[in-house]
Amino acid sequence: MMSSRVIVVAVAVLLASLAISEGVSLRSLGVEMHCRCIQTESKPIGRHIEKVELIPGNSHCEETEIIATLKHSGKEVCLDPEAPWVIRVINRIMSNRRR
Repeated sequence: MMSSRVIVVAVAVLLASLAISEGVSLRSLGVEMHCRCIQTESKPIGRHIEKVELIPGNSHCEETEIIATLKHSGKEVCLDPEAPWVIRVINRIMSNRRR
């Protein structure tokens, strides 16, 4: 009886931590699902970004996912593809690739 209560509490803590974290990529948590992003960050964090990965919608995930790796922590953050600052960053990256 006590062990099932411990499992329920552990699951509740895990779900609460996932709900609290903003823009966290599931892959950074060691979990692979169809879509990698559970939430997106829309606040500007441009100067903290080391690398950006753009994943277009596909048969496994309909949403376009933009995942940024932060410079100092290496943490992966999912960006809101509709945020104006994210659109500017993606446009800048794409224009640099064309050169």
